[in-house]
Amino acid sequence: MDKQVATFDLSVVIVNYNVTYFLEQCLNAVLAASKSLNVQVFVVDNNSVDGSVEMVQSKFPQINLIANKENVGFSRANNQALAISDARYSLLLNPDTVVEEDTFSKVVSFMDEHSDAGGLGVRMVDGKGRFLPESKRGLPTPMVAFYKIFGLSKLFPKSKRFGRYHLGYLSEFDTSEVDVLSGAFMLMRKETLEKVGLLDETFFMYGEDIDLSYRIQLGGFKNYYFPETKIIHYKGESTKKSSVNYVFVFYRAMIIFAKKHFSQNNAKLFSMAIHLAIYLRASISIFRRFIEQITFPAIDLAVSLGGLYLLADRWKMKDILFPEIAMNYFIPSYAFIWMFSGFVFGIYDKGSRHRLIFKSIFFGTIFILSTYALLPKEWQFSRLYILLGALLYIASFFVIRFLYELLFHGNLGLSKLPKKRFAIIGEEAEFLRVKQLLENTYPQIESIIGISNQDKFPGSVGVLAQLSEIVSVHKINEVIFSAKSLSSSEIIHWMTQTSAVDLEFKIAQPDTSFLIGSNSIDRAGELYVLNFNSLSHPENKRVKRLIDVVFSGLFILTLPFHIWIFSDKKRLIQGLFSVLIGRKTFVGYTEKETLTKSKQKQSIIGPFDHLHLSSKEDRERFFLIYSRDYTPLFDIRSILRNFRTLDRN
Repeated sequence: MDKQVATFDLSVVIVNYNVTYFLEQCLNAVLAASKSLNVQVFVVDNNSVDGSVEMVQSKFPQINLIANKENVGFSRANNQALAISDARYSLLLNPDTVVEEDTFSKVVSFMDEHSDAGGLGVRMVDGKGRFLPESKRGLPTPMVAFYKIFGLSKLFPKSKRFGRYHLGYLSEFDTSEVDVLSGAFMLMRKETLEKVGLLDETFFMYGEDIDLSYRIQLGGFKNYYFPETKIIHYKGESTKKSSVNYVFVFYRAMIIFAKKHFSQNNAKLFSMAIHLAIYLRASISIFRRFIEQITFPAIDLAVSLGGLYLLADRWKMKDILFPEIAMNYFIPSYAFIWMFSGFVFGIYDKGSRHRLIFKSIFFGTIFILSTYALLPKEWQFSRLYILLGALLYIASFFVIRFLYELLFHGNLGLSKLPKKRFAIIGEEAEFLRVKQLLENTYPQIESIIGISNQDKFPGSVGVLAQLSEIVSVHKINEVIFSAKSLSSSEIIHWMTQTSAVDLEFKIAQPDTSFLIGSNSIDRAGELYVLNFNSLSHPENKRVKRLIDVVFSGLFILTLPFHIWIFSDKKRLIQGLFSVLIGRKTFVGYTEKETLTKSKQKQSIIGPFDHLHLSSKEDRERFFLIYSRDYTPLFDIRSILRNFRTLDRN
């Protein structure tokens, strides 16, 4: 940065990585907050594949866009923009944030009035309007880190000794001097950065905000927590906070910080504590996830296996003998195949529909009966036994879920996808638009009501000032704000002022087909997106991958019988092995542009190759139909129909 007089009041630097919907919402709020100041905005994209760059180019041509060809990390990406910034103040802002219309003017005024301020952070709330404690933090010295790692800071958040990590003893509503600013919103003075330097690029992600905050203090400046303005921060978009990867990356960043700033002895102590925390937290995280993922499949497998052996005993009472190989291998394999089929079709996914059990058991049973028919006669015992075993698996599945709901939730029934009672706040046109979006994307809707931001319109039940009463009377569990009808300040205000058990919030951006929200400070923001992509379903991803593995394996094993009919034998073999290892897929997207936007694998066969579509627009339209209405049988037919073209990928 040049030391001459700055041209702009404020530079806003946003580093983006595959969060295009959040970025669009963030930029809309940033531009609305920039009207009273001379602001330059930078978006640094770290090689996203979700169409972020194209979105910025088409919808925000006035934004300074830096499109990296690789993911260079948070620090380096910010530095790219900071190095060419020409403003009195620079703001590092996460793409998963929403600022108020007066946020920029307020923070710049505060910095102008406090010449000792080198950095500033603001009051952050999550997607449910709840205060985020990382808005203000203390320096993670070895003892502070120890209290944090071993849970003492959580047990005694208001203690001046144990609560220093999040400075719990300081009010969230009072302006205070703090040690550490959050990289989600980090405002810094131009002169400060010229003196202390930019972000340390040794930190790839996490820790760089702590390091820079500390260097600001070492440079003779102060860091302030300023709660007179608020922002929404949808946590979790870059890395799931509970993931093992996050534990390793975050705590290793802490080690880099300790080695850089602490004495050798303190750094060693800190490093030991951090390493202990890494392996302790990682082990707990892995074990918890393993237990969560394996519990229902293991119970289903055990109950099914026990039922199959009891059924076999009933068969023996009728003098029907089971071969020893059947008792030792076939019967256990049946239970495993049904369980595996259930896994493939997604019955163990969170929030899955219970009726998927019928589809999974049907295909699992077809596979078992097909294999059974190939067995020698002396190993075959009874097809009826297999069919009854399948019915037994289905029955035990529902009984186990019923007992679980009864014992742990007190429900006399099976858990269901919760029915939504939506309230849409905005003008009539926006109410109708968002209502249609919801009806096209969410499967379980009990009611959708309108709330006017000004005068009531036909179909609305009240006005914004009555929000709390409407939520209570109509038992609303999700409120959707129209950003076209309401300012960011109004949205954030009503989020923080309205509270109810299990109440969720989302924001509908103008002229878009998506809604953004976050239901927990520990979960990533959620999206409702029109033109729903069936291929995004986890069960369809697994089935598609299974089809790729089975057919690529089959074609590779039978190469000696059919390779002679292909002209480009090398390309055929390379393509088959690419599908087998998961680098490609048999059926899918072939247009490079569509491939980039959809984040799908490169395919060998287009789903509508047999139609010989010459227009790119026609091909993309049919790709959308394919992804929206995807079925496994379509993939299988496409592979068989286009078998002779497998060497043309």
